[in-house]
Formats: sequence, structure tokens, C-alpha cells
Amino acid sequence: MPVAAKNISQFAAQGYTIARGLFGPDEVEELREHFFRINAEQNAIRERDANSDNTIARNDPLAQYPRVMMPHRFDETSLQWMIDARLNQWMTSILGREPYAVQTMFYFKPPGARGQALHQDQFYLRVDPGTCVAAWMAIDRCDEENGCLRIVPGTQDTPVLCTVDADTDISFTDVTVELPPGFEPIPLLMAPGDVLFFNGQLVHGSYPNSSIDRFRCALIGHYIVGEAEAVGKWYHPVLRMDGSEIDLGVSEHGGPCGVWVERDGAPVAVLEGVDTRFA
Repeated sequence: MPVAAKNISQFAAQGYTIARGLFGPDEVEELREHFFRINAEQNAIRERDANSDNTIARNDPLAQYPRVMMPHRFDETSLQWMIDARLNQWMTSILGREPYAVQTMFYFKPPGARGQALHQDQFYLRVDPGTCVAAWMAIDRCDEENGCLRIVPGTQDTPVLCTVDADTDISFTDVTVELPPGFEPIPLLMAPGDVLFFNGQLVHGSYPNSSIDRFRCALIGHYIVGEAEAVGKWYHPVLRMDGSEIDLGVSEHGGPCGVWVERDGAPVAVLEGVDTRFA
């Protein structure tokens, strides 16, 4: 089914759009069970090698359910999801050109788990030229109680912003970005099988999972625009959407980052700071 014009225009104007029910209930449940099996297998290895004195890790729900990083590199199910024709159709429609695939992640986010502070994906991927795009699929029902994703519409046109320290009591990452007055993150309520597509500059994050017994699992793919010539070293090898590799350059990290200034009475992000985190 063709991607609706309203979704294409929403992505251009606000930096995101949602494909409701893009994957069916049976597909989603199979993926959920698949990644819980991977977690159980990896936990067996972690427990064998664990430091029994690591009380902080034992008390952190994410220690039992850590993210599965880059599963497409060792797991055929993950690879086939990453290059699924439905994802390709949506991204080609909203981007105007078929993307390249570079990353997969599975987030478990069990009850009591911390969220992730506001950030931009391009901060990590450093696509050049252009940016990245995420396909964020809900595996469980996502709402404010279990820590749904929150986005800041309109920030897709900002440069990569300078980071500040995050509150690690509520975020598993230690850096975040600041927002000026008038920019507020909004919650995105999603059902299993919904896929959120968003621009790599878009500021987003999540709060902790405050539910008693509900997970908020998500399967995420990161892609880069088809005109890109380079991406960060960690994201190689780069794949075409048929699964074949393409040789792209490695982007340099470091350089200037964006800071908020007021111009004509409105906040604007400009490249005036210096980001040395990846220099």
C-alpha cells in the first residue's frame, strides 16, 4: 500500500511520522519471543562471567535485560527485519530515495528501568552529508506509564546540539541536550506493530518505566540517507536494503556543535559550541 501524502508531509514538517500496524500481531509476538530467547542465552553467559560483588548491576533492571546491540550482525531474523520491504517502502517514500541500513537494537525496558535522556541520533552516527533516520517499532503497548518514547517536533532542522550531563538516576545514558522555552517533548502512544520513523536530528528520549509489571520493548533500526558518503566507524559495514554491502567512508567525529541563541525573539540553534567528545 502506498505511503499516504499526509505521512510524507508530516515527516518533512515535523521530523517524524508513524506507520500504524505496519507489522501484524503474530509477527510482533514472534519477534518478542525471539529476543527474550536471545536475552536468556546471553544472560547465561553473563552469569557465568559475572562479578558477584557488582551490587549496582544486580539492583538495575537493565542489568538483567540489557539492550541487544547490532543483532543483525549475528542473527538472521534481525537482519531480515532490518531490510524488510515495508520499512524500505516507507523510508524511500519519506526520504525520496532508498536508504542504507547500519544498525539494529532491541530495548527491553522492564518495570523500574531507567529511560534515556533527550538526545539526537545523529550525535552518534555522524552521517555526512545528510543525516540518519530511525525505524522504531513498538513490541509492547507504549504509554506514559511504561516509558513511551517522547519527541520534540520541529527539532529535525537543528544541528547536532552540544551535550550536558544527564541525571543518571533516571537515564541510562550520561549526556543530554537542553531545550529552550517553547520546545517540549511530547509522548507518543503506540501499539504493538506500529513503527515510528524519525529524522536523526530530532530530539527524543524517554522517562523511566514506572509500571509494576509491564515491559516496554522496542525493536529499532537505524538507516542513513541514500546520498550519504560517510558514517561513523561503529556503523560499518553499511548495507543496501537488499542486504548487500556498500563501501562508504568513515566520518570524522568532533567539531562544532549547536547552541541555542535568540534571534528576532525566537530561539535558534547555531553552530557555535565545540564538541570534543568524539574528537
